[in-house]
Amino acid sequence: MPEIAFLGEPESGSPRPFSAATVAAGLVFVSGHSAPHDPERGLHRGETPADEVRNALGRIAEILAEAGSSLDRVVQMTMLISDPADYAACNAEYVRHFPAGLPARHTARFGVPTQARVAFSCIALAGSAS
Repeated sequence: MPEIAFLGEPESGSPRPFSAATVAAGLVFVSGHSAPHDPERGLHRGETPADEVRNALGRIAEILAEAGSSLDRVVQMTMLISDPADYAACNAEYVRHFPAGLPARHTARFGVPTQARVAFSCIALAGSAS
């Protein structure tokens, strides 16, 4: 049976019953994450859709680094947006984070109980580039 590593598992009873990422079969599967938001700690998603994209992809990059990977190893990205009117602004910032080439991507509208305008999940190659 293949080994699976679970990163950032939730505490028992958490309202978010999923790991931040899993690593299996040479791939990293990152769960959906929006920009960090915790006003009590001074963390804010951002003022604009572009800010939220930048901050959300920063969080994805942190998770990938914890898994021993990086944004330049992403092979498939899912972008979730709450307002289609933000699509162009989100894309304009998104492409800046993939200068070596754009991964395959799926975009969908989401409506989870959050104020986030954008969130991302992805699949990346595990390990660093050779």
